[in-house]
Amino acid sequence: MSHPTSRLLAMLELLQANQRVGGPALAERLGVDQRTVRRYAERLVELGIPVVAERGRYGGYRLMPGYKLPPLMLTDDEATAVVLGLLTGRRLGLPGPAAETALAKVQRVLPPALRDRVQSLQETLGFTMGTREGAAPATAAVLTLAEAARHRRRVRLSYVSWKGAASERDLDPHGLVFHSGRWYVTGYDHGRGEVRTFRVDRIRSAELRAETFEMPPDADPVRQVTTSLAGVPYAHEVEVLLKTAPEQARARIPPSVGTLAETSDGVLLSTRVEHLDGMAQLLAGLGWPFVIRRPDELREAVRELAVRLMAQAGHDSAVDG
Repeated sequence: MSHPTSRLLAMLELLQANQRVGGPALAERLGVDQRTVRRYAERLVELGIPVVAERGRYGGYRLMPGYKLPPLMLTDDEATAVVLGLLTGRRLGLPGPAAETALAKVQRVLPPALRDRVQSLQETLGFTMGTREGAAPATAAVLTLAEAARHRRRVRLSYVSWKGAASERDLDPHGLVFHSGRWYVTGYDHGRGEVRTFRVDRIRSAELRAETFEMPPDADPVRQVTTSLAGVPYAHEVEVLLKTAPEQARARIPPSVGTLAETSDGVLLSTRVEHLDGMAQLLAGLGWPFVIRRPDELREAVRELAVRLMAQAGHDSAVDG
């Protein structure tokens, strides 16, 4: 919150949300001294917002009783769209605090009748999808990367890998992708000399550079991210021949799971996984005949899953009888 206008608006928001805020508390929240807080209060008064300053050792600031900011001019459709977007974003794993505060601000300035209807929507809306725990990236990094991708400008990244190794990267960002609760950026990494994918929450800083670049005609950030995730070097390399048609396999197995190759005997699924029991469950859930090519340990994981399922089926039968 480095810009004075941003701090001025933040002070107004704090006064709107609280009956009274002490001078030291305001100064701490805004990252300024108390003299600057007094200047901000005077500026708000000049703008026609009645801020009352209470002098003395325990002095503070408040809005004049009965004063309210003008209601946010949203139609019913617009307010519903905003609330649905924030609620869905929170469910998908978008950064929680920002979504919560934005939702509270929207509700606070809506006209009373519309606010009640929107509150009813929030309290009664259900989701069939489970809540994802997202890894919140720094807002400054997200905005810088978006600006760089839009204007085709190189960025200097300070990045920390999953192993904790810090590095500096010069990147030509092709685009941002949100996938399974995480933000990714993909682009040409000048250090590696190839297109790479980076998790945005592991970026410590992103600095715009003067250099520009041309976007490759075949650049596809979504495809690049899903393909990169499928190639993560997990513990086990897996190859399974699926006895199904290629179009059925593509409809059920996304690129982030693995690569699919059509053969004369079916579709070859190639991927890497950390846990073989999860792979066994995936194969069972597909419902197609399959042949495990590697690793041998996956066969044992499938057998163990089959035993558990048979035991569960026998248990259910006994209960029904």
